[in-house]
Amino acid sequence: MAPLLIALAAAAAPAPTSVPRGTEAGQVPLDFLPALKGGYFALRSKAVGRVYHIYVRVPEEYAKAPGRHWPIVYLLDGDSAFPMLAPEHLFLHYDEGLEDAIVVGIAYGSFDPAVNKRDVDFLDEPATPGGTAGAAAFSVFLKDELLPEVERRFRGDPARRVLVGQSYGGTYVLYSALTDPDLFRGRIASNPSFRYGRARLFAGAAAGARKDLGLVLVSGERNNGPGRQGAAEWFAAWQGRKDAPWAVKKVDLPGGTHAADLTNAYRAGMLWLFRDGQRGAPR
Repeated sequence: MAPLLIALAAAAAPAPTSVPRGTEAGQVPLDFLPALKGGYFALRSKAVGRVYHIYVRVPEEYAKAPGRHWPIVYLLDGDSAFPMLAPEHLFLHYDEGLEDAIVVGIAYGSFDPAVNKRDVDFLDEPATPGGTAGAAAFSVFLKDELLPEVERRFRGDPARRVLVGQSYGGTYVLYSALTDPDLFRGRIASNPSFRYGRARLFAGAAAGARKDLGLVLVSGERNNGPGRQGAAEWFAAWQGRKDAPWAVKKVDLPGGTHAADLTNAYRAGMLWLFRDGQRGAPR
């Protein structure tokens, strides 16, 4: 009798609801991850000739304040940096009172070197013999294509842009600071590489018109030796230069490694830029 009742109960139970195919495989929405919720679009760059995948996280109060414009943070290597740092910014808002922000991840869509061209886009000197240095073209993409499109779609404040990069991305952050200082109010270069394009990083900077610019150089104490030495030398060279268009801050992360401490680098950099900095706190 008991087996029969079990069989009847199983037959009467509702069948599991199938998940729509589009959310089961292929493209999965981020709307169910509220710390990452915002938007996505693909953008083909005319300057670079490739497609970038742009992920956007908006502040929790974004929809409730339709007339408000927010600080906007652009993350290089968005493939990995966006899912780490978009929630990190939310938690800094909770714990440190940092103003919430729009966070933009600039992603390649793959770690495959055939697709992911960070070793081209972020460098002013080819990383391989006969290779391409793409930093100048990537700068055109950022300034003339990506920033206008993101800020057309989302209410970012152009006066409070921040650029964040790690390793080669950090190298590009320094390159951007030297070549177009006014484009971003703040910059965070985490463990930049000085292997390629070193001479340009120590040369003169373009003149900047703004007086509120800040640059944070973060160096993990357990980063590789050449990276540590390069960061120390770069900071020593730029710390007191009168032609520096930005205030510069160096942060040494105790126990920090090359890649795994990006959230700590972001925390230190954002707090200095937006709360603790001595020059030109954002208004």
